[in-house]
This record gives sequence, C-alpha cells and structure tokens, in this order.
Amino acid sequence: MFAIIETGGKQYKVQAGDVITVEKLNVDEGAAFTFDRVLSILDGDNSVFGKPTVAGATVTAQIMGNGKAKKVIVYKYKSKKGFHKKKGHRQPFTRVKIETINA
Repeated sequence: MFAIIETGGKQYKVQAGDVITVEKLNVDEGAAFTFDRVLSILDGDNSVFGKPTVAGATVTAQIMGNGKAKKVIVYKYKSKKGFHKKKGHRQPFTRVKIETINA
C-alpha cells in the first residue's frame, strides 16, 4: 500500500517502513506525527484519489530527528566593478519513519 502525502509544499510517495527527509517540522525527536494532507492512496486495484485530499485518510510517522543539509554556497559578483558577495545556506530538515497508512 502506497500513499502520496503533501508537506512543506512538496509531495512524497510513501509506504510503511520508509524513512524520508521532509521540510523541518517543529516536533521533538521520538514523537509521533500525523500527516493529514493525503492526496491519494494506492493499493493494487483499489486506488483512491482526493479532490484535493482523501477524506479521513492519515499517515502516521515517527520523528527520527532534525538536522541541516550540506552547505550550499551562493556567490554573486559583477564583472569589472569589484563587487563580490559570498554567502552560505544550510536548509533544515526533519527525518521521519512512516509507521502506518490509515485509509
């Protein structure tokens, strides 16, 4: 059984046991979290698609931890002007383990 969930403006195809990295959630490590924006549930011949979400469907996940991604360097310059600007960015994320899909 698969489900397509939406969180942080992105969509993820998940099934029970998957470990995924999503945009940072303000939840402590080890806590349970419920995704209620389930866009579709795919189970063999029984596929349910929401308009825009499936009514009453949830996906339960366990929070494994928070972290930051690798640093991305943003470098700007203008030729012949002596303008240089270097900036780094590390995007925060939350790693979750999908426990159950509730249709």
